[in-house]
Amino acid sequence: MNRSNLAAQLYTVRQFTQNERDLRESFRRIREIGYTAVQVSAIGPIEPERVKAAADEFGLSICATHVGFDRLQNEFDQVVAMHQLWNCDYVGVGSMPPAFRGSAEGFAAFAKEAGAIAQRLKERGLQFIYHNHKFEFERFGSGRTGIRMLLEDTDPDAFGFELDLYWVQAGGADPGEWIRNVRGRMDVVHLKDMAIVQDQQATAEIGEGNMNYGPLIEACRDIGVKWYVVEQDDCRRDPFDSLAISYRNLQKYIG
Repeated sequence: MNRSNLAAQLYTVRQFTQNERDLRESFRRIREIGYTAVQVSAIGPIEPERVKAAADEFGLSICATHVGFDRLQNEFDQVVAMHQLWNCDYVGVGSMPPAFRGSAEGFAAFAKEAGAIAQRLKERGLQFIYHNHKFEFERFGSGRTGIRMLLEDTDPDAFGFELDLYWVQAGGADPGEWIRNVRGRMDVVHLKDMAIVQDQQATAEIGEGNMNYGPLIEACRDIGVKWYVVEQDDCRRDPFDSLAISYRNLQKYIG
C-alpha cells in the first residue's frame, strides 16, 4: 500500500454527494485530506460526464464503483460506457439482492447470473468485483458458506472479489485467511475497523477499533491488491473527519 493507491469510498459521505455542487465540495475535501482516488457509490442522479469533470478538477481518479445488480441486468451497455468514460476498470456490486440470500439455491442462482454478467464485462475489458457483508458467511446444508459457493462456483478469471474486512470479521471468519483465499481474484479491498460501543459492534476509523490491521495489510500486499479503499458505513463524527483519521492512521503502513 502507498499513498497513490489509497482511496475513499463515497458511500462514507453519501449525505454530501446527492447533487453536483455537494459532490464537487466532497471531492475537494477528500483531495485535501490526501486521497487521490475515490470509489463512486450512492451518489445522486448526476450525469457521468459531470462526475468525471469534477473528479478531474480535484485530481481524483475513479478506481472502482458500486452499481446496483439490476443496472447490470437491465442497463449493461450504459454501465460499461460509464466505466469507460471514467477510465475505471472495476465494476462492483455492493451486495446481492435480497431475493438471492438465505439459501444455497439462492447463492447458486446468483453465482450463475452474476457469473454470466462478469464474463460479459470481461469481454468489454472490465472486471466484476463482489463486495461482501456478513450474511455470505452463513453455512448451508452442503456445509459450505455462501461466500465459499461464490468462490468455488464462479470463473476465477471473470468473477472477482472486493472483500470488506470488517464484514468478514463480523461474519465470524478470519480476514487474513480470506484475503489468501481470494489470491489472484482481488485487486480492490475495503478497509474499516470494528469497535465495541455500548456492547454493540460498530464501524470505526482504521486504528480506532480492535482489528489488527498490520498483518491484514501485509496479506493484501502479498496477494497483490491494487486499491485500498477506506469505507465507514456509519460515523460517530463528521464523516470527512472519519476519512481523515483513517488516512492518518494508515500512514504507518505506507510502504
